[in-house]
Amino acid sequence: MIKNQVDIITMGCSKNLVDSEILMKLFEENGYHCVHDSRNPRGEIVVVNTCGFIADAKEESINTILEMIQRKKEGKLKKLFVMGCLSQRYPKELQQELPEVDKLYGKFNYRELIADLCHERVADNTYQRHLTTPHHYAYLKISEGCDRHCAYCAIPIITGKHVSRQQEEILQEVRELVAKGVKEFQVIAQELTFYGLDIDGKHHIAELISAMADIPGVKWIRLHYAYPTRFPVELLDVIREKDNVCKYLDIALQHISDHMLDAMKRQVTKDETIRLIQLIRERVPGIHLRTTLMVGFPGETEEDFNELMEFVRWARFECMGAFAYSEEEGTYSAEHYTDDVPEEVKQERLSKLMALQQEISAEIQSAKVGTTMRVIIDRKEGDYYIGRTEFSSPEVDPEVLIPAAERTLRIGTFYDTTITGAEEFDLYASVNTDKR
Repeated sequence: MIKNQVDIITMGCSKNLVDSEILMKLFEENGYHCVHDSRNPRGEIVVVNTCGFIADAKEESINTILEMIQRKKEGKLKKLFVMGCLSQRYPKELQQELPEVDKLYGKFNYRELIADLCHERVADNTYQRHLTTPHHYAYLKISEGCDRHCAYCAIPIITGKHVSRQQEEILQEVRELVAKGVKEFQVIAQELTFYGLDIDGKHHIAELISAMADIPGVKWIRLHYAYPTRFPVELLDVIREKDNVCKYLDIALQHISDHMLDAMKRQVTKDETIRLIQLIRERVPGIHLRTTLMVGFPGETEEDFNELMEFVRWARFECMGAFAYSEEEGTYSAEHYTDDVPEEVKQERLSKLMALQQEISAEIQSAKVGTTMRVIIDRKEGDYYIGRTEFSSPEVDPEVLIPAAERTLRIGTFYDTTITGAEEFDLYASVNTDKR
């Protein structure tokens, strides 16, 4: 057990990661040493930042807490704290079931942990961070919460209404991160395109991204978690015209049949979705789209699923994730629908959908062989340097493998490469020019 060391374990999404990074910086300013996601926590304090989105994520968070409770019983740590989405959603239940946890904090009051331990009050607008990502990229959270209230989603229950950060505060954070060596920004929010509507009733996401792009030193900006309903099309002009805004958009669609979209309370139709995809591809030639789809929602018929399969064949998403519906208590679907699609049918549909995407991805990746693509190097792994093009977000999208034997490359540096080979997801490349 190492005195004055805090081990912080982050579960779930990159939005949680940003919270952990803020907390780490606050601890360090008060004399603690922080370690993130250690496989063998050795500090006298452990903080588990939980996820409460779906059943699997909740189970993983609970298992991690129980593991840390056992370490505490064995005398391997003194204090155990829990924060994040799960403790925001179930504070009383967790307190009752897990009395060994010293204190529970929610999604928004985790800064109180510093006040409790260090007797140091912290302002809510503190966004100084200890980055846990490689030094050349960072996640940038521009808002909290969500006003959409899709039938299946517990996020609004956990996070509450959408709250945008002030634009100048965000831009100042970008400037500070650039000064520390960050070149690439993954812009994240639960609902990116809603940014600004809670401030004055107007979309401001295009204005924000344009202003970010004009900051010297910002090399790549990548956009995550857009929503198709009332999409601010002026954002497409920014993506097309600004060279450092990646031709990439993560836009979760969930389904395509009007039957399912209506049941899911997505506030969009099949025709509107198709027209939006057509518009995006027309306004931003070469853009790569990432989406997330759901199978097995209550009432989903074979006809609905086949319609979804045909849509994926037509849309040819460059990247796609999918998951099977799981009922979340407190949501509209849990209270008003019967989870009537058998689990084996859900898994069969999920397998078919992902197999189709695998074929599409293989074709898209193969078409890149022989082309020149700019790549940023993230790390060295075995015999390869691992990098990404502008069309890939860290950890979730295809990577580019460059033989380490060719030459020595620098982590966090851009190189022009020729794509020499392709697998179903990843690419192989050879560096063909000097670093940039």
